[in-house]
Amino acid sequence: MRRHKLLILGAGSMAATHARAFQADPRIDVVAACDVDAARAASFAAQFGLGQSFGSLEAALAQGDFSACANVTPDGAHHASTMALLAAGKHVFCEKPLADTYPLALEMTEAAEAAKVVNRVNLTYRNVPQLAAARALVAAGEIGAIRHLEASYRQSWLVGKHWGDWQTEPRWLWRLSQAHGSRGVLGDVGVHILDFATHAAGEDIVAMQAQLQTFAKAPDDRVGEYQLDANDSFTMNVRMSGGALGVIHASRFMTGYANSLHLHIFGTKGALELHHGAASSILRVCSGADVHNLSWREIVAPPVRTSYQFFVDGLEGKNDGSPDFRRAAALQKLIDASYAASPPAL
Repeated sequence: MRRHKLLILGAGSMAATHARAFQADPRIDVVAACDVDAARAASFAAQFGLGQSFGSLEAALAQGDFSACANVTPDGAHHASTMALLAAGKHVFCEKPLADTYPLALEMTEAAEAAKVVNRVNLTYRNVPQLAAARALVAAGEIGAIRHLEASYRQSWLVGKHWGDWQTEPRWLWRLSQAHGSRGVLGDVGVHILDFATHAAGEDIVAMQAQLQTFAKAPDDRVGEYQLDANDSFTMNVRMSGGALGVIHASRFMTGYANSLHLHIFGTKGALELHHGAASSILRVCSGADVHNLSWREIVAPPVRTSYQFFVDGLEGKNDGSPDFRRAAALQKLIDASYAASPPAL
């Protein structure tokens, strides 16, 4: 029996993923869609068989019958829309990043906690079984105390045309322009790779130094109305709470990789590596006697519950430990610090 009524806020491409995931959960009834483009909201509602659509959040809050919301608005709209939802006492499942800056993310966190509502952030790579298995192995002491970590988020759409031509398509051009709301590759996927690495390690980053780079990609660094000034690559040197050193980086120039995450954790008794892409995920471990002959064995990871299911679990009163607003705010604090942490040139 469906017990919780949910609004989909924002009717862009990612909203369809949310609608399908929540409609597949028998505990949820997706009842309405809302978008600043009323026609798009109506079309979305018709596509997914929803009973209502709204052209503004104000109208949805005034007229809609729902207790929870999946906030799939653009990044810059997360703060204002979520604050309005929280003021109305709604449970919120928000897309990443939680907000554009740490102060805004912290404000959202404190408001959600004060309202005593369920608050979660859609860090989708928590859905990767191999990530959960890697975390369990580290926690169990399989590789000993962590001494070094490497993590990367690899994209190459500035090189290849596998996702289309970035020079002619607004859906890519806006990601390269600060004036159009982009904070570059760091703002786009930094939250993912930071969570991926620290969640697996079970440790926090306590010190860091970063470098961000924007490369020349067009005459005068401009394509039409788009000033191409957002960062294309970042590297981050970090120290973990257990003392380990690490390197975390991401780029849109990693040729040959469409969208993949890679992680290596090296400890006093062994090491693990995790490679996750659209086609496959592989977790391997070198530990025990294998450290002496440099052999790796693949780990079969059991299925895990999705971030969507965890949100509904929260609505059911279960404290599952999935990423909430406070976790997302902590990650945003690291991202904010990265913009100001570049070392001086030699």
